[in-house]
Amino acid sequence: MKDRTLRCSKCSMEQPQGATCYKRNRAKEAKRMIEQVLNRRNIMRAIRQVVSNKGSAGVDGITVKELQQYWTENRERLEAELRMGTYLPQPIRMAEIPKGGGKMRTLGIPVVLDRMLQQAVAQVIAIKFEMEFDDYSYGFRPNRNAQQAILKAQEYINDDYQDIVDIDLKTFFDEVNHCILLQLLYRKIKCPLTLRLIRKWLRAPMMTIEGKLIKRRKGTPQGSPLSPLLSNIMLNELDREMRKQDLRFVRYADDFSIYVKGKQNARDIGNKIYLFLKNKLKLPINREKSGIRRPTNFTILGCTFASVYEKGVHGKYQVIVSEKSWKKLKEKLKTITRKTTSHSIKERTRQLNEVQRGWIGYFRLANIKTKLEYVDSWVRNRLRYCIWHDWKNYKRRRKNLIQMGVLPKIARGWSGTRMGGWAVAQSPIMITTVTNERLKKKGYESLLERYVKVAPHLNEPLYTRPVRTVVCEAHSVR
Repeated sequence: MKDRTLRCSKCSMEQPQGATCYKRNRAKEAKRMIEQVLNRRNIMRAIRQVVSNKGSAGVDGITVKELQQYWTENRERLEAELRMGTYLPQPIRMAEIPKGGGKMRTLGIPVVLDRMLQQAVAQVIAIKFEMEFDDYSYGFRPNRNAQQAILKAQEYINDDYQDIVDIDLKTFFDEVNHCILLQLLYRKIKCPLTLRLIRKWLRAPMMTIEGKLIKRRKGTPQGSPLSPLLSNIMLNELDREMRKQDLRFVRYADDFSIYVKGKQNARDIGNKIYLFLKNKLKLPINREKSGIRRPTNFTILGCTFASVYEKGVHGKYQVIVSEKSWKKLKEKLKTITRKTTSHSIKERTRQLNEVQRGWIGYFRLANIKTKLEYVDSWVRNRLRYCIWHDWKNYKRRRKNLIQMGVLPKIARGWSGTRMGGWAVAQSPIMITTVTNERLKKKGYESLLERYVKVAPHLNEPLYTRPVRTVVCEAHSVR
């Protein structure tokens, strides 16, 4: 007996009796996704994330502190607009931050409402794409970080893959092709409302510092919560191509490198990847910064590599901090310890500790113990210089030196010295009075102290420690 078929009034297609219409399934799926985005828990989680990220206000002037109240007051209207597909994002505010080398990086700052909605969408669609991402993609993904990428690069190099194809994508976030990106999104997202919303965010105009609106037909603004996920979706196609060619690679967002044996082999692979990026993804390459490197002149995420100088060890490399990263750190420390800045010693040490903890936390894998000793000495001398400058005149200097245990005659001589402040800061009188212990009591924690606490190669993991066997004997209780 043949199965009875009926013509569906929705899609005008013949289907077996009892079967569900394809278009109705698509509509239900679409409805489920937008409802997942607007789910109360998902929205509250997005609000908390945006508030914790802080950040400045967009073109409407609403701050992250006012976001919760604004959403509560306008929730019904905004949810109706999102469900109907009539919601329109506001323009993105342009901002510029120093990039290094005298250049400026352009950021796009959406209004806090759009940031919250983008975060809510990212939380829903990330689940669909996360399983497809490659194991060697480490940027902006849960339970993955820059340190894992650096360790993987070191592993490849120590396995003798020491010809490195280093490709720099030219202004990647400004060059993302919207058509290609939306096609990639459509593979997993069948919800037209969500896709339309993402397209509107991608096409939202940017407001310059002068107040002019600029049309945007490519790129994802840096500063948007959705941009990191969209960049991973786009560059996942590159990961697939490299995996297809059976290459060893490491990618952190738009920063990626390929590890091979042989310079000619590296050239051939580099040319193939260049053509793939140019023809398939429409992404330009910065030829000045790209090339074939050796471990000692290769930089990945602020780190580089140096040979291990140990007896019997050949061809192995250790992680060290690049000169550019050292320079950036010293510039930050110099700004905090500038004598003309009117801060107390407590405020300076607080700021120093904040910067140094973050820096050491990031570069904890590197072998930098000797260099840290030098930087610590330099920072302490700058603090002594600030203290000497704060004492200002002869009377205060003499009084403070005597209070710190200096003989009155010596204190008088140093208080009236014609030596420059930096020379005095490095002199025995300041080193023996404003000692390392005194600075520590004021709250200052040196880079080396912090490094010794967190560096994994200096701290034996708990699971490697020998287990102590405790033998219990029965004793009579008196």
